[in-house]
Amino acid sequence: MQMRLSSVLAAAGLAFILSAAGANAQGTVRVRGLIERIDGPIYVVKTRDGAELKVALVDNAQVTAVVKASLADIKQGSFVGVTAIPQTDGSQRAIEVHLFPEAMRGTGEGHRPWDLAPNSTMTNANVEHAVTGVDGPALTLKYKEGEKKIVVPNEAAIVTFVPGDRSDLKPGAKIFIPAASKQADGTLSAPRISFGKDGVTPPM
Repeated sequence: MQMRLSSVLAAAGLAFILSAAGANAQGTVRVRGLIERIDGPIYVVKTRDGAELKVALVDNAQVTAVVKASLADIKQGSFVGVTAIPQTDGSQRAIEVHLFPEAMRGTGEGHRPWDLAPNSTMTNANVEHAVTGVDGPALTLKYKEGEKKIVVPNEAAIVTFVPGDRSDLKPGAKIFIPAASKQADGTLSAPRISFGKDGVTPPM
């Protein structure tokens, strides 16, 4: 069972790396929204800006559940991803932190612009150390090209990933797709999808 879990998450991690890396390529988009209905193989998704998109999953698409976690789950040496807003002192203020399971260690490592909010960034890296500061807990994240200090306010969402299944993708499910490819008929093809479980909204 543990091997199967690791294999599923490792495959999901690889899909995340490939799809996230391709999200800036021409013809690909990130999708954040809610499944309104299902028409055969097509998931009709209403995005956060009100648009309606039609999404089809590839045959071997990875389905991952996003579940609630806590700051106490993040230890020195944990591999995390953080969406944050740059601060004037050079630090980053977290909007969300997602804790990668060990099988997904190394997923998308590095620091890059992100599109969750204006001027937001994404940093996937190892936690060098954690301290409690005046503005709240702060994480020092180290990746191959450098490091970032991340302040984690109380309102920041903290989540992790567990394996999911297509049967979990029902109307009302809140989803996140790192990169979907536009098809000639106007639909989107997705190699990976994450959905919020137990009331969680994927915060990425």
